[in-house]
Amino acid sequence: MANEDNQSKSRFSAFRNWISMSGVAIMVGGLFAFVLFFIIDLFTHYPNPYLGVLIYLVCPILCVIGAIVAVIGAFLEHRRIKRTGIEPIKLVIDLTRPRDRKILLTVIGVVLFFFLFIAVASYHGYHFTESTTFCGEVCHKVMKPEMVTYQHSPHARVSCTECHIGPGASWFVRSKISGAYQVYATIANKYQRPIPTPIKNLRPAQETCEQCHWPKKFVGNLDKTYNYYLSDETNPPFTIRMLMKVGGADPTHGPVGGIHWHMNVANKIEYIATDTNRLVIPWVRVTNPLGVVTEYKVKSFTNDVSNYVIRKMDCMDCHNRPSHIFKSPNDSVNLAMSLGKIDSSVPWMKSNAVYLLTQDYKSEDEGVQTIAATMAKIYNNSPKALASIATIQDIYTNNFFPEMKASWKAYPNQIGHKDWPGCFRCHDEKHKTTDGKKAIKAKECNTCHIILAQGTGDELDKLNPHGQEFKHPGGDYDIGCAECHSAGF
Repeated sequence: MANEDNQSKSRFSAFRNWISMSGVAIMVGGLFAFVLFFIIDLFTHYPNPYLGVLIYLVCPILCVIGAIVAVIGAFLEHRRIKRTGIEPIKLVIDLTRPRDRKILLTVIGVVLFFFLFIAVASYHGYHFTESTTFCGEVCHKVMKPEMVTYQHSPHARVSCTECHIGPGASWFVRSKISGAYQVYATIANKYQRPIPTPIKNLRPAQETCEQCHWPKKFVGNLDKTYNYYLSDETNPPFTIRMLMKVGGADPTHGPVGGIHWHMNVANKIEYIATDTNRLVIPWVRVTNPLGVVTEYKVKSFTNDVSNYVIRKMDCMDCHNRPSHIFKSPNDSVNLAMSLGKIDSSVPWMKSNAVYLLTQDYKSEDEGVQTIAATMAKIYNNSPKALASIATIQDIYTNNFFPEMKASWKAYPNQIGHKDWPGCFRCHDEKHKTTDGKKAIKAKECNTCHIILAQGTGDELDKLNPHGQEFKHPGGDYDIGCAECHSAGF
C-alpha cells in the first residue's frame, strides 16, 4: 500500500517543474476566459456571433495547449528523475516563517494580476470582435471596397454582424462554415474579383433588417429634391422635386399603397430570376391578403416554373445595396457640384469629371494621379479647376477599386430605375396574366412618385400638387432610363 502511494506521489511529482506549471497556468487562464466570455455572452442583449469564436474555439485551444505544455514538462522532469534519481524538492509552506509569507503573498499577487489581465484582455477582445475593424481590416483585407463604401453608408454605425449574421446559434454556425472557405480563398488568393453578389444564402430580411426597421410603419409620402447638372459647356443645372409615394402595406397604420405595398406584411410576392444578379425576372406571382393568387409572365417565358427557384420577395430585392453603395460617377459629381465642392462655373466641368471617373485604371494610384494630371492639362492649371481635383479624387477612391474590379458597374442597385432596371424588371408593360387581360402596372411616373416641380430658376416655384409630366432634358426618349445612364452619365 505504501509502495502504491509512493508511485502515485512519484508520478505527480513530475509535474512540479516550471514548464508544467506554465502549462497549468495557460490551462487555468483559458478556462477562466471561457467562463468570463460565456457569462458576457449570456447576459448580452444582442449576441455577438464572433464571440462564439473565442468561447468555443480560442479558449479550448488555450486549454489544450496548456495541457500539452504541462505533459511535456512532466515527461522531461520524469526523464530527469529517472536519470539522476533526484526527486523534486517538496513544496512546504510554513506561515510562521516571514520568508514563506512573502513568497505566498507574491504568488497570490501574481495570480490576481494574471486573472485581472485575462479579464481586461477578454473584455476588450469581446468588443474588438464586434468592431467593423475586425470584419473589414483584420480578417477580411480583401473586403476593402465593402469596408470603404460601408463607412459612407446610412448604416455606418451598424455592426457588420448584425446584418450579415444576426442573432442565434444556427446562423452563426452557417457563417463559420461559409467563412472557413473564405479564409482559405483569401490565403490562397483564389477569391473572385469582384466579390460576386447577391449573397445566395443571405438571411431573410425579416430576421435582420426588421430588427430595427418596423415593417408595419406607415411612411406616407417623402419630399425629395434631386439636383442634376447637364453635360454641356456651361454645366446647366436641372432640378427635380418630387413626392415619393413610399406608403405602406399595413391597413391598421395607414392607407395601403405606394412603394411599400410590395412588403409582405399584407401581400406575398414571389418571382423567378433567370440570371445571377436578379436583373431578368420573367415570372411573378402575387398573393393578396384574401388569398387570391395571380401570376404574371412575359410572353417569351414558357418554361415550367418547377425548373426554377422561386424566391419570396423581401426588402433586399429593392434595397439590395443598403450599406455597400457604389455611387455612379454622374450621381457623385452632381452631388459634389450642388454642394459647391466642384466648381460648376468651370466650362465642361461635369463632362470632364465624369469622363475621368469612367476610365479604366490598373490601380487606385494610377487613377488618382491620372485625374490630377489630366485636369491640370485640360484647364492649363487654372486655379478654379485645380480646386476641384481633390473632390474628384475622393469620389474615385470612395467608389472605384480597380484591384478588386469593384465599382457601381459591378454591383446593380435596384432602388429606382435610373442606372439599373430596378422597378422596371417587373413594371415594364410586358408582365401579363395568361389571358393577357391584366398586366403589372407599367412605366407611369406617377405610380411611385409625383413630380411637383422640375427645371431651373422660376420653374421650380411652379409647384403642382397633382403632378407634372416628366420632361427629360434634351428631349423625350421612349426607352428605359438605364439604357442610357448605364455609361455613368
